[in-house]
Amino acid sequence: MISSQDEWSKLRRVIVGDATDANWPVTDPVFARESEKTTWHESPVPRGPVPQRIIEETNEDLDQLAMTLISLGVEVVRPDALNFQTHDGMYNYCPRDRLLIWGDTVVDPAMMYPCRDMELQCYHDILQTAGRVVHMPRNQGMIMDAANVCRLGDSMLFLESASGNRAAYQWLCEQFPNVNIELCNFYAGVHIDSTIVPLRQGLVLLNASRVKFDSVPLVFEGWHKIWVNDVVAQDFYQYPYASKWIGLNMLVVDPNTVICDAAQKNLIRTLETYRFTVIPLQLRHSRTLGGGFHCVTLDLVRN
Repeated sequence: MISSQDEWSKLRRVIVGDATDANWPVTDPVFARESEKTTWHESPVPRGPVPQRIIEETNEDLDQLAMTLISLGVEVVRPDALNFQTHDGMYNYCPRDRLLIWGDTVVDPAMMYPCRDMELQCYHDILQTAGRVVHMPRNQGMIMDAANVCRLGDSMLFLESASGNRAAYQWLCEQFPNVNIELCNFYAGVHIDSTIVPLRQGLVLLNASRVKFDSVPLVFEGWHKIWVNDVVAQDFYQYPYASKWIGLNMLVVDPNTVICDAAQKNLIRTLETYRFTVIPLQLRHSRTLGGGFHCVTLDLVRN
């Protein structure tokens, strides 16, 4: 069963990612251009297999996340295995990037990195339980990672960025003609979930370095806004595939419970003033692999 269209209702069933056989693509032409546009120049963009130590430590953290969710009464599903190193793909670390769920519909987007198409086969059983599966056309100028979309119950936000373009936004609007999908553009990065974090109906956390008072999406008119000016920058191995703002990336389990990066002490205290139960966990390689707690999960069923 699949039924989810916001980011905060009580979580019942979720995919938790896996870092086994994680790989930095060598032959993907779009990933190869990462080295041309990166603002980080102190070390090269990685290529080839992710070091085994990082994979093992990441899987320890993901297993801890899975066990925590199970203890909260959430059913946890893990992706099917695929050797991304052999196939020069990427990983199963970030299921949030790969599939967009709206109600009982699953959208298979044309992702920024073409090699990530292969990840779809790791969710074969999930697709079989969907009410509808919609495949975005390939090679027609559309680019969209599922994590460019934020779901708000009766509407969506679409971040126009390097990983989501206007053509994909227009296509998505055609697939969901009865849903208000608001286009926004805040920064020259990729995904939306380290910039805007809806915590519950009427309450949203905003990255103040990217979102300004005059650029808050219209859908949040009347919502209470928590402005975050800084986070604790986590360490990384050789190359920071994610910025320090991955520290804002959190998973809302229900309107009163969030899973958050344990290093973000100030943020945790802020959330507690709003009467959240905050569960602090670690993803030691969130910056190395490019994914926080929202990225490494994909909710399948929310109340």
